[in-house]
Formats: sequence, structure tokens, C-alpha cells
Amino acid sequence: MLLDYFRIALGNLTRRKLRSWLTMIGIFIGIMAVVGLISLSQGMENALLSEFKKLGTNRIVISPGGAAMGPVGGALTPTKFTEEDYNTVKKIRGIDMSASVYSASAYLTFGKQTKQEMVWGFPFDSARIEFYKTQSMFDIGEGRLLRPSDKYKAMIGWGTANELFDKRIKVGNKIYINGVEFEVVGIHKKIGGLAGTASDNMVRIPKSAAREIFNKPDEVSAIFLRVKDGYSVDDVAERIKRKLRNFRDVKEGEEDFSVQTSAQVIAAFEQILGVVQAVLVGLAAISLLVGGIGIMNTMYTSVVERTKEIGIMKSVGARNSTIMIIFLIESGLLGAVGGAIGVALGLGIGKVAEVIAMQFDITSLQAYTGLPLIFGALLFAFIVGAIAGTLPAIQASKLHPVDALRK
Repeated sequence: MLLDYFRIALGNLTRRKLRSWLTMIGIFIGIMAVVGLISLSQGMENALLSEFKKLGTNRIVISPGGAAMGPVGGALTPTKFTEEDYNTVKKIRGIDMSASVYSASAYLTFGKQTKQEMVWGFPFDSARIEFYKTQSMFDIGEGRLLRPSDKYKAMIGWGTANELFDKRIKVGNKIYINGVEFEVVGIHKKIGGLAGTASDNMVRIPKSAAREIFNKPDEVSAIFLRVKDGYSVDDVAERIKRKLRNFRDVKEGEEDFSVQTSAQVIAAFEQILGVVQAVLVGLAAISLLVGGIGIMNTMYTSVVERTKEIGIMKSVGARNSTIMIIFLIESGLLGAVGGAIGVALGLGIGKVAEVIAMQFDITSLQAYTGLPLIFGALLFAFIVGAIAGTLPAIQASKLHPVDALRK
């Protein structure tokens, strides 16, 4: 029976091809915009979250002054860390590996050009070097990692090597950091995307050299920790907060430091992208409202044109519910067919945007083409069409057969 309703509704639409196509324009434009935006925003979210998760979910970063995770120089934070802060937390139960680092913006000179770049001083003892080898941000594309015996040697990010200066920096070249000569021994692989921007555009040198050229013998910009397997990252983070509050003599809620886990960073990132996605989809959905009004108008016109047909159907036994279902299916099909066209166009736009982004090395802009998006958009379009056709369907179902046959 339901199949017959669909057949009747489809036949009515094909008899009025031009009107049906014109009605579907509003729907497929709206669905195209929604699908295109969701495809790109979801694809970008998946790509960026994948980059973050490569760093591991058992990491903790401690920053002074409540600063967020990132390449923030010590001079930019309102409070400071010292090696005493680091010594306070590095032996807390559950910590497997730790490192205190110092960072600052410096004048980087290569050839006759001088630019500002973020310089990070890392400890490079044997144990930590093995740890760095497991981190994607330390992957070497050319040359090698720094060694414990290195002093005035440097590793640079892909962006620093290839984009900062007019001439490309190569392994073995000499660069000057605040006037001090360093030899480039390694160039990192390109990470790309928003999550990799900081690593692609930085210089890493031994911490002892950083303390010397910046004249900061005891200051710490950030503390990186890895939690042992079997320990809760959140529990370890809470122990760190309690220990630092006692050491720095601050009350709970008034901390002058920030303790962030990888999971917290990922969750905050997902929340931000979710809000952005909701706003974009909300704006695009306005055109769906226009499309729904178009379907309603078409279905009202259809009721007027087919009044006699409705009277005949009722006179041979069709119930009000039957007439209503046929009109609802008809309006739903208008939405679904328009939605199918919109989905195809929206996914196409997403793929085109991805290809264009790849030409500019924007690897984080990727189009998501999952089945949940496709079927969800089609179902949504059908529902929009059915809702838009509800009032005309009710009007058609309430027509009296005798009055309808007189028309």
C-alpha cells in the first residue's frame, strides 16, 4: 500500500516537471550549502584532531601565568617558572618522562636577512632523545636530531628552513641567533595544518645554549611531562596542581600557572570547532526555510488544481488519511530529490575546496564524505519537504467529495 502511495506521488511530480524543478531549487541550494560547510568543517576537525592525537593522550604541559599550551615565550607570561618549580613536580608519582624548556623570540640571521623567530631550548640527554624520537613534531626530514655533546647546533622547522628567508636554509648552513653562530644539523619534516604551525616555524637548540644567549640561567618557559602507563592522566594532573599550589603558596582557583592534559586540549578544540560548525550550518539553513516555503506554495497550488481528482478518489472510498499521506509523500519527495542534488553538489564543492587547498599546502582543509552526512542530509531534506507540505495535505484531506466534484 505504501509503495502505491509513493508511485502516485511520483507520478504527480513527473506530470509537472518544470514546476517540480523550480520548487526543488530552494531545497538543493540550502542542502548544498549545509553539506558543503559540514563536509569541510568536519573534515578539518578530523584532520586537526588526528594531528593532535599523534602527540599522545598521556601528555601534560605546565605553563606559568595560566598560559595555554603553545609556543609562548617566558617574557610574555605575567609570572615565571624556575628550575625549582620543575624539580617540585618532576618526581611526582605517575610521571614517566619530564623536560623543562626555555623559549623566547629571537633575531634569526641567515645571509644578509634578519627575521624574528621563536627559539626553544630543549634538554638533549640520551633518555630524552629516545622520547623525542616517538614524537611526530621531532621527526627529521633532513640531517639528524641534536646530540648530548652538541652546544652551538640547531634543528629548525620546515617553515623556517623553506619559507622564512629568500634563500632556503640547508643542513650544514650557519645561522645566527641574537648574534651567536649556530650550525643547522637537522630540518624537521613538515607537519602542516593549524596544529603543526608552531613546530614548522621554530628553532630548537640545546637548553644550555639558550640560557647563555638569552641570559636566563634559571628560568623555565614550560614543563612537558609524560604519564606512565597504568596511571590516570587526570589524577596525575591534580597531584601536580596541589603540589604547585603548595610550593608557590597560592589558593585553589587563584593559580598563577596552567596544567593542561592532551585530552583537555583536544576537548577544547572540539568544542570550538563545534560552535563554529553550528553557526555556519545555521546560516546556511536559512535558505532551507525559503525552500520549504516554496514547497508549501507548490503544494497549495497542487491542491487547488487537483480538487476534482481528490473528489473522485474520495468518492471511490479513499479516506482522509490516504489523501493526506499521498500529499505528504509528494512534498517529502520534492525535498528528498532536491536534497539528493544538493548533497552531490555540496560534496563536489567540498572536494574542489580540498584540491585547491592542497595546491597551497593547506593539508588540514579536507572534505568529509561519510555516509552519516549523506543519509542524514537526505533524511533532513525529506523531513523539511514533508513538514512544508503538512498544511496543504491537511487542507486536501478535509475536502468534501461532493464539493470537490463540483469544482
